[in-house]
Amino acid sequence: MAHKLLDKALRMGEARQFKEFEKRVVRINAFEPEMELLEDGEFLVEANELRERARGGESLEDLLEEAFALCREACRRTLKMRHFDVQLIGGMVLHNGDIAEMRTGEGKTLAATLPVFLNSLGGDSVHLVTVNDYLARRDADWMLPLYEALGITVGVLQNMQSFEDKQVAYSADVTYGTNAEFGFDYLRDNMATSLDEVVQRGHTFGIIDEVDNILIDEARTPLIISGAPEEAGDWYGKFARLAPTLKSLEKSQQETKAEKAAAGKPDYDYEYDHKHKTVAPTELGIEKAEKFLGIENLYLAEHGNLVNHFSQALKAESLYKQDKDYAVIDGEVKIIDEFTGRILEGRRWSEGLHQAVEAKEGVAVLEENQTLATITLQNYFRMYDKLAGMTGTALTEANEFQKTYKLGVVEVPTNADMIRNDYQDQIYKTKDGKWAAVIEDITERHERGQPILVGTVSVEVSEMLDEQLKKKGVKHVILNAKPEHAQREGETVAEAGRSGALTIATNMAGRGVDIMLGGNPEHLAKVELRKLGVEPGDESYKETLDEVLPAIEKQVEADHDKVCDLGGLYICGTERHEARRIDNQLRGRSGRQGDPGESRFYLSAEDDLVRLFSGERMYKMLDRFGSTLTDDEGRELPIEAKMITKRVEGAQKWVEEQNFLIRKRVLEYDDVLNKQREVIYKYRNEILEGRDMSGPVKDELQGVFERLVNEYTASEIIEEWDIDELFIQIGLIFTPNFGADEFPLESLVREELVERLYEDSLRAYDEREAELGQELMRNLERVVLLQIIDNRWREHLLDMDYLREGIHLRGFAQKDPLVEYKNEGYNLFGELMNSIWEDFGRYIFHVEVEVAPAEVERGFAPSSNSSSTRNVNYSGGGPKQPSALRNAAAEAEAGAAPAGVAEMEPGDEEVGMLPEVETRRVDDRDKIGRNDPCWCGSGKKFKKCHGG
Repeated sequence: MAHKLLDKALRMGEARQFKEFEKRVVRINAFEPEMELLEDGEFLVEANELRERARGGESLEDLLEEAFALCREACRRTLKMRHFDVQLIGGMVLHNGDIAEMRTGEGKTLAATLPVFLNSLGGDSVHLVTVNDYLARRDADWMLPLYEALGITVGVLQNMQSFEDKQVAYSADVTYGTNAEFGFDYLRDNMATSLDEVVQRGHTFGIIDEVDNILIDEARTPLIISGAPEEAGDWYGKFARLAPTLKSLEKSQQETKAEKAAAGKPDYDYEYDHKHKTVAPTELGIEKAEKFLGIENLYLAEHGNLVNHFSQALKAESLYKQDKDYAVIDGEVKIIDEFTGRILEGRRWSEGLHQAVEAKEGVAVLEENQTLATITLQNYFRMYDKLAGMTGTALTEANEFQKTYKLGVVEVPTNADMIRNDYQDQIYKTKDGKWAAVIEDITERHERGQPILVGTVSVEVSEMLDEQLKKKGVKHVILNAKPEHAQREGETVAEAGRSGALTIATNMAGRGVDIMLGGNPEHLAKVELRKLGVEPGDESYKETLDEVLPAIEKQVEADHDKVCDLGGLYICGTERHEARRIDNQLRGRSGRQGDPGESRFYLSAEDDLVRLFSGERMYKMLDRFGSTLTDDEGRELPIEAKMITKRVEGAQKWVEEQNFLIRKRVLEYDDVLNKQREVIYKYRNEILEGRDMSGPVKDELQGVFERLVNEYTASEIIEEWDIDELFIQIGLIFTPNFGADEFPLESLVREELVERLYEDSLRAYDEREAELGQELMRNLERVVLLQIIDNRWREHLLDMDYLREGIHLRGFAQKDPLVEYKNEGYNLFGELMNSIWEDFGRYIFHVEVEVAPAEVERGFAPSSNSSSTRNVNYSGGGPKQPSALRNAAAEAEAGAAPAGVAEMEPGDEEVGMLPEVETRRVDDRDKIGRNDPCWCGSGKKFKKCHGG
């Protein structure tokens, strides 16, 4: 009931809003006669005039109607397409910062050009986010003539793009790219060591294409950049050998489980739960594991990491299946997107799961890496001043969009009436009965020449159907995550609407490309040119294309009419997905722009969704409806009943709610880290922008001395105060002009000692500044502080990772894990900030500064161009980015690899400070061994502290 009330509330006011949209459409249309009189070269003049007005203070709201009218006419001239009135409404929805739900084929790509043009007038960059590199490149190239006519510069982000190309892309008025590229570039910008290494220039306005896919489906896993691990082991292989030898019991088998329990000790080693993706070993399983590993107690503290290895190995064995959850391609385990059926290049599961699957499949195991930077997609996109989105399926998730992103969902009417026939689901008791009916249905329709798109939920199912159709001699094409099929995705989808076409696709493969009845004339013309040996770039290419295209268009028009007579594109869904949106997306491929179409879903009580969430009830219902009946040929007869369909939809809603709770929980935990991230990144940005840090430095030094004094005088018994050790620690920071003997215990006052130390440190600080000079001292402050912040932040992320992994155990003590995480995270962050300033104090007084000869000749001045740079190889899509740091005192090893979402190949690299300044400690601490206790007194090994 609460959801219904909220949905109703979200719909309130839409009628009034649409009346306003319609009024504005009328006013936009009133500009059309004036715009039609413009010469082609005058579009830029008019656009520049709008820019002057926007930058002169006129609001974008006041400019909207004229800007939309100008953009529409420019589009008609350059792209031969005129925005429909409903596309104008979609553009207004996007400009308002909402989600426009526009059906497939309604022209979302074109509608987005309207708010892009309007919001770029003020000089701010617009980010247009797509689901893959192909669509980013395609949409940018497609809309380029329109943008050029209006004086809008266009940038495109691509996987493995060079740093220089990224800078150019972000400097444009509109930048097209994937959510991963934008997110990782943000993280890399906040690992930069100079402003010259930063590519993004703010987050003013973002438009997300296929917004439900990006903000919902991909939001369960954070973006992570990680560096090379310190140690690698063979535990994954050992547990991969153990897991197959253990006997499992699926949790859903309640009766069997109860019988085992009643009989005494269970004879199975672990149970697993498909619903929640969890495993739980029994005592018997733990005993077998301990015997296999040769240890007495798996759950001792020193074996803590083995428990996680054990758990992940069991998950890999029971819950993750090849060609459904992942594929093995060229010796690598690659994740299959459960929503689109595509390979998620560069993505990896976190917490050791990906390594466990690699070990299970016998391929090379790539070790987990240490987190260097991380952010969730939710928190990244919530940084935008204004965010909007467009998709064909958002209403089912309107509640989450509103709660998480404060985004409303507006359903934009179609340009032409929807006439697709969506038939009732056909439900069978067995999978065999379902597949027999599916093959009979598509074979019959294929013989008539009706184009068919068959949707499957996994690579495995698509290949099974492929084999069965081959046996029957039915000509078809297959489109799934396998590289040999994915490479032809655009071509396959472009031809899927031709008469006689039969396409088998995993989930929504091909999303973002319309299926046009009769085929896509431009695509078919290009295919014809290839046959003639004419390639893009040839001098005769355009001329030949213009010659061939008219004949192809006539051919397509004739085929279009034929397909319409046959009923249009037929969508055959072979299984219901966990999310209703994915089913709607599949259906939405048919019936675009008023075309006829048909759709039907085939289900069985043995399908995963039905079996896991309403299996027993579904069997009873099917028995009651007589599903065991067969026809004269012995074929199982289907049941068409709204009651059963509603039961399936109820299961889908339950799964959607569970997934929402998972994403909500991920966000709640990341919100804790996000507040800390904002503080650290703000400090870094101020340093990079050249802020004078002398004030904050001197203020924080007092806090350093307060903490030291309190630490060594913490006891209530004065005799236990260790003043001598206190002054040893003070000496590691600076050399005071007084000693411990001046402060006898019986008369010591903490506040006086702190004040004396602070004042003396200011004296030493001023002397240090006089020695180096004011300008060099300011640069040294920034250089040292930036290095320390980066080193300590990486350590803090590692601590937070460990905290997050084990915090759920607090639930057994009747404590809320999230509250505990917030409290302990707050304490860890306090320790982080304290350690930054303590390290700074220890370094700033002791580093030796060497100015490069070239700088001596021309006088020292800060520069961000490094004479010694390093390259970071980001296999997850990053550029080779220069670094301006060079520091012999605290050299860090970092290779970057987004782990969890996108793990990258580690690459060693030198980390320093600024090219003009080299720093090194000038005392005997340089001689400390890597495994010796650190000189700073932290209790850590030197390699884990100041030697790391």
